[in-house]
Amino acid sequence: MKTKLTKRAVALFESIKKTDDNGIEYWSSRDLARILEYKDYRNFLLVLNKAKESCNNSNVSVRDHFVDVTDMVTIGSGAVRTVESVRLSRYACYLTVQNADPNKPIVAQAQTYFAIQTRIAEVQQMKEYNKLMQIKLIMTLERKYVRQLKI
Repeated sequence: MKTKLTKRAVALFESIKKTDDNGIEYWSSRDLARILEYKDYRNFLLVLNKAKESCNNSNVSVRDHFVDVTDMVTIGSGAVRTVESVRLSRYACYLTVQNADPNKPIVAQAQTYFAIQTRIAEVQQMKEYNKLMQIKLIMTLERKYVRQLKI
């Protein structure tokens, strides 16, 4: 079965994206589990563990992409309690959805969404790197020119 990324799915994944105080994007593992239709979070933890293993096997720091946190949630009675969660980077989300249940159409949507978003971020980082290299080159040429003027 082929699944095309829909505007609804994009809006869904964007709606659970959060930003920390430093402007860094992340997704809550609990939000992602709910969106990916995991009714029992314990089952989703198995997916997260596989994703962490993939991250580790790629020689990428797991703790840079999977950050354990404790969240406060309101339960049915209106009381508040703590629950364990994980803050996921875009890369962690990509690995997580790659290890999620492929029989769920929303998982296919998530795989496409996070693959595209990861690629967009890579391209943006490359543009920023190239811009910095151009600035460095200009500064080097300016210093060289100033030295020549002093001679």
